[in-house]
Amino acid sequence: MNTIQMKAYGKVNLGLDVLRRREDGYHEVRMIMQTVQLYDKITMEERHREGIELETNLPFLPVNENNIAYRAARMLMEEFHIPGGLNIKIEKHIPVAAGMAGGSTDGAAVLYGVNQIYQLGLTKRQLMERGVRLGADVPYCIMRGTVLSEGIGEILTPVASMPDCHILVAKPPISVSTKYVYEHLKLDSVKRRPDIDGMIEALEAGNLKGVADSMENVLETVTIPEHPEIEAIKDVMRSGGALNAMMSGSGPTVFGIFDDEEKGMWTRDILRNGTLAKQVYLVKPFNIRIHR
Repeated sequence: MNTIQMKAYGKVNLGLDVLRRREDGYHEVRMIMQTVQLYDKITMEERHREGIELETNLPFLPVNENNIAYRAARMLMEEFHIPGGLNIKIEKHIPVAAGMAGGSTDGAAVLYGVNQIYQLGLTKRQLMERGVRLGADVPYCIMRGTVLSEGIGEILTPVASMPDCHILVAKPPISVSTKYVYEHLKLDSVKRRPDIDGMIEALEAGNLKGVADSMENVLETVTIPEHPEIEAIKDVMRSGGALNAMMSGSGPTVFGIFDDEEKGMWTRDILRNGTLAKQVYLVKPFNIRIHR
């Protein structure tokens, strides 16, 4: 095999709680992550010429070691002393710097691709152990599905799959720094937290409304005061029939959970025709397995 094509799926956080700031500066979290069927297309091709050549459909993205996909390829090729080179093409569809792990999932896909092309024989667990060196979300993007994330995000436990639904994703035309959000998070003033245990029970019962009722993201306390359009998008989604709506990760992407596809499509069209968001997609959950 010398060419491989892959889909690198994005994610949303169904619930995001920050428990404390550790002495080393990292934050201890408890989150439910969910892969969604919004993906980047990645093509990788082995070549005889030395070096890694990366190209994307977005001219503002780096195509060198500043791109996590490039670093992922280089890491495995150096570790296993792989001769020759590699061409990587990334067709981006996941919003960039949006709280959906768009970069991390590209890096995860490239790790998988290098493993396949060169038949390295690495297991999923071994890929995840290497992925954490690239970024906290990379191991999850290798695992995918509905997952409880704990510690600083490195402790991953699969939970029952997300019930069938429609997820409306909308990114406003702004950028948010994850570092800034965590640095300005004041945990002693957080009044509402997600019910992570209740969400896990709802997932096990296949109770979509129970999942939606348990949603909360403590990082909204930082991001929404800076960018009130995030709250405005949530309001549009709820008015359109979403069971609940929330910011994903550190933002600014907002997602809404719909049990009715027509309501989701209607709300999608409202957002697309407005000024609050330019990237709007109606997608479904991407599930790996079902535990009952």
